[in-house]
Amino acid sequence: MPDLAPEPSSWARFSGRLATGAVECVDLAVSPERLRAGLWFVVADFEADLGGGTTGRPGRARAWRFAHVADDAARGAAPREGARRDGTGAGGDGARWVGPPSDAWRTSLGRGAYQEAVARVRERVREGDVYQANVCRVLAAPLPVADDGAEPDAAALAALLAAGNPAPHAAAIHVPAGGVVDPVWVVSASPELYLALDHDTLVSGPIKGTARTPGGLSDKDRAENVMITDLVRNDLQRVCRAGSVEVSDLLAVERHPGLAHLVSRVRGLLTDDVAAAPDLWWRVLAATFPPGSVSGAPKSSALRLIAELEPTPRGPYCGAVGWVDGDAGRAELAVGIRTFWWERGAAGTGTLRFGTGAGITWGSDPEAEWRETQLKAERLVGLASRPPTDRPA
Repeated sequence: MPDLAPEPSSWARFSGRLATGAVECVDLAVSPERLRAGLWFVVADFEADLGGGTTGRPGRARAWRFAHVADDAARGAAPREGARRDGTGAGGDGARWVGPPSDAWRTSLGRGAYQEAVARVRERVREGDVYQANVCRVLAAPLPVADDGAEPDAAALAALLAAGNPAPHAAAIHVPAGGVVDPVWVVSASPELYLALDHDTLVSGPIKGTARTPGGLSDKDRAENVMITDLVRNDLQRVCRAGSVEVSDLLAVERHPGLAHLVSRVRGLLTDDVAAAPDLWWRVLAATFPPGSVSGAPKSSALRLIAELEPTPRGPYCGAVGWVDGDAGRAELAVGIRTFWWERGAAGTGTLRFGTGAGITWGSDPEAEWRETQLKAERLVGLASRPPTDRPA
């Protein structure tokens, strides 16, 4: 089909690639074969269709193709309004970002409700239903469109996070509403690799274990990481050659702004039939989605428990965001954690959201898990907010 005129002010940035001028969006459940050619930026929501299986296909997974793609020389910045279509001249200014007041945020699960959810997971662990489940809450704050109808400046937020909270898998994509290409607004400071593909080599980098400093990482964190690493190993075995899946790194400590994480690495070689399949990416997602570190083990039981406990959909939070280069046989997708997303409401209203969560096991303390969700949110939400008294006149 002929390309549509590129959508003005649309752009995406991830892992060394900067794209501008969105020309189309495809639903991966309908047309996964489109990702076998060209460069696509992908966003998959966390909510999964289990379909009676032990893992889940994404409930909504979309990919955008752009008219212009360039190597990202200014990796920390984001495109300015009016940046040239080829991406040159792009740069970001975090000072332009005007977020919600810091006291405007509301949580889908308050302290008491979250602690009760932790207690319920522990009951299900005792009953043998699950070994671990990741329980999350979604913070939300009103953030309307501007008087001229412009959506909040995703590029400015991306630049602000790049300066104040640099992340190895930071990502951003913004296609404004009102055009012929499906809209999207996601800005992520993700530290976690979901999947990387280099021809037939598939790699995942689950994070499990979070503390302010490496000394705060506990035996519970290490046990949880090993458990989830084993789950990811099993997921990769669904699409990889027998005997090729291995844990190449276990319980490595990574430092990030204000946080320390335990990170492992799992890799395998795709089977010949999966590597050659037109629907390669739908098969890989069906085998591994949603990421094990943000669901639980066994995954199917954990996902059903999450659906019982969490009152608000996670959307792109805990899903996947990144790019797939079908021509080069390469891809990189991050787990959509440390992620903001914005949605337009009626009559010019809008809501900015941010998710935070913790992995719950039998050894979990409800108050400690609540504090972990606060720890993961405080820096980024603080960067995205303005003082409560700093309100327009």
